[in-house]
Amino acid sequence: MNQKQLQRMRDGKGFIAAMDQSGGSTPKALSYYGIPDSAYSSEKEMFDLVHQMRTRVITSPAFTAEHILGAILFEQTMTRTIDGLPSADYLWERKGIVPFLKIDQGLAPITDGVQLMKPMEGLDALLKNAVSHRVFGTKMRSVIRQANKAGIHRVVAQQFEFAARIAQMGMVPIIEPEVDITSADQAQSEAILRDELYTQLARLAPDRLCMLKLSIPAQDNFYRDIMADPHVVRVVALSGGYSRSEANLRLARNHGLIASFSRALLEGLSAQQSDAEFNATLAETIREIYSASVT
Repeated sequence: MNQKQLQRMRDGKGFIAAMDQSGGSTPKALSYYGIPDSAYSSEKEMFDLVHQMRTRVITSPAFTAEHILGAILFEQTMTRTIDGLPSADYLWERKGIVPFLKIDQGLAPITDGVQLMKPMEGLDALLKNAVSHRVFGTKMRSVIRQANKAGIHRVVAQQFEFAARIAQMGMVPIIEPEVDITSADQAQSEAILRDELYTQLARLAPDRLCMLKLSIPAQDNFYRDIMADPHVVRVVALSGGYSRSEANLRLARNHGLIASFSRALLEGLSAQQSDAEFNATLAETIREIYSASVT
C-alpha cells in the first residue's frame, strides 16, 4: 500500500471522480456527452470513444489534485494509456490523484429487496492486474431497494467478504451498498444498513482498512459515527440520481462526507464543445463539487 496515497485519502481535501462507467452504462454516458449510438458499430469503437472522453476529462487543466483526491477507473481505462503512461500512473505521477478500480461485474436480480453483486469471475487475476498497475484501491456496488433486514444483511456481508480478499492484496476496498433514494423507506433502510456496517467493522482486525461509498442519507450527518471508526479511511457519497445542484446541496449539509460523483461530474460536458468551453465547464463543476465536499 502506498502510504502517501493513504495519507492523501485520509487527510486531504477534495472529492473522488467516478470515471468507471462500464459496458452497461457506457452508451448512456456517451449520449449525455453528445455521442449517439449511431457513432459506433462495435463494442471496441464504443470503448475507444469513452476512453477519449475520459482522457479529455483527466488531462484537462481543470482536473487537478487541488480539488480531486482520487479517481475510480473502469478496467479498460486502467489497461490503456493516457499521454503515453498507464492511466493509473498518469493520475498519480502527473496529477497527484489516487487511482481506484471498479471491480464488480454488475447486479444480480432483486431478492429480499436488494441486489447483490453478481459472482466475480476472474477476481484474483483482476486484483493482481490492478496491483501491477499500481492501483491503490477498488470499488464494488450493491443496491438496497427496500428496508429488508435479511436482504441488507446479505448485501453488507457479501461486500465485506470481497473486501477481505482485496485487502489481502494490499489494496483499500471501497464498499458501496447504495440505498435507492427513490424508495419510500430510504431512512429505514439506512438505519438497518448503519447497524450492519457497525457489526462488520467491529469484526475487522485492527490494521484492516476500508472506505465506504454511500447514498447521501435522508437524515443529515447520519454517518458521522461511522466516519470516526478507525478502520474507515473515508466515507464518500454517490449522487444517486439527484441533479448535481441538488446533490451538492444535500452533500454540503453532511459534514465530513465527500463526493464520489459520476454522472453529476460529467453533467454539461459535450464532445462538441471547444477545449476552452469544455475546460471552463469542467472547472466550474469541479469547484462546485469541491465546495460541497469540504464542509
